[in-house]
Amino acid sequence: MPIVNRVADLHPEITAWRRDLHAHPELLYDVHRTAASVAEKLKAFGCDEVVPGLGLTGVVGVIRGRKQGSGKTIGLRADMDALPITELNDLPYKSTNPGKMHACGHDGHTAMLLGAARYLAETRNFDGTAVVIFQPAEEGGAGAKAMLDDGILTRFGIDEFYGMHNYPGMPVGQFGINSGAIMAATDTLQIDVEGLGGHAARPHLTVDAVLTAAQIINNIQSIVSRNVDPQHAAVVSICMVEAGNADNVLPETVRMRGTARSLDADVQDMLEKNLHRIVENTAAALGAKAKLTYNRNYPVLVNHDRETAFAAAVAKEIAGADRVDTAHPPMMGGEDFSFMLQKRPGAFIWVGNGDSAGLHHPRYNFNDDAIPLGTSYWVKLVETALPA
Repeated sequence: MPIVNRVADLHPEITAWRRDLHAHPELLYDVHRTAASVAEKLKAFGCDEVVPGLGLTGVVGVIRGRKQGSGKTIGLRADMDALPITELNDLPYKSTNPGKMHACGHDGHTAMLLGAARYLAETRNFDGTAVVIFQPAEEGGAGAKAMLDDGILTRFGIDEFYGMHNYPGMPVGQFGINSGAIMAATDTLQIDVEGLGGHAARPHLTVDAVLTAAQIINNIQSIVSRNVDPQHAAVVSICMVEAGNADNVLPETVRMRGTARSLDADVQDMLEKNLHRIVENTAAALGAKAKLTYNRNYPVLVNHDRETAFAAAVAKEIAGADRVDTAHPPMMGGEDFSFMLQKRPGAFIWVGNGDSAGLHHPRYNFNDDAIPLGTSYWVKLVETALPA
């Protein structure tokens, strides 16, 4: 595995940065310590520009190559925020912030991109500009969109975007990528059911909102099983049900919350349409009322063909052709890097995290053995895209 020698030398230092981030997780846009640490390091590396406060708490570093003849600018993105999860790992660097944890590996993503920034600022062996983007609020806050809204495209002249995420279950030393839809649109649902409350011993004098909610939960599963083409992917899940406060009272109302996932705009439209139909009609059939509030959150993450082929070729140079899966199946999780790929061409790649707990699990931990691979990928991507 041809890891960049200087990156291998930096491995212990990058690991130390990663573990410090892991010990001090921060949520959404409240990543002030993390962003300050990133900005301080980028300045110490000698970046030509370091701009904090983009998208509220995002940080951008600009590294200009020895030559500027190409006039091209590549944007590399890492996410910085953690999750509202209580860590169950027994690690010397476990979370010191109660109820907060780096359970998705954003500590590793940030550390790897910092390592690449240090190398690129030292060597500058490329023709053009590398822009390293450290983004807040990937976990539900649309930090990528916030940074775009703050003008990073025009301010830094970014021509292409590239992103990376670790993948538990994929061996360390491997990459996965595919062209087209690779992560799902993540829409949110709220269903408010209104019946007629009353004593549980006299249900015939009520309109049972709980029974109505249960029927709605069952009936909406028919959307995926009977309305979605079996060759397409979709998920509808109800994840929260709030109702009642006594064991002998049928409540007047029930509130449910959940998510709808899809990899295609037509499927997304169909999910929304049929959810309204089934929610309202199921309730009406039982004498109740129900209202669906459907919010479109992150769009489908779509890798561009040319940039995907390029990213795969760079990964093969690092890991070997037999260790890069170029037909990696899409994941039904969401990613706000999708907003960036709506604005510019680019690609999102998976890097193996080994046999770890899954993403968003309280025992998850980023695998530090993946650091040289991911950091080398960033370095070679810039040097190959912008050859000196």
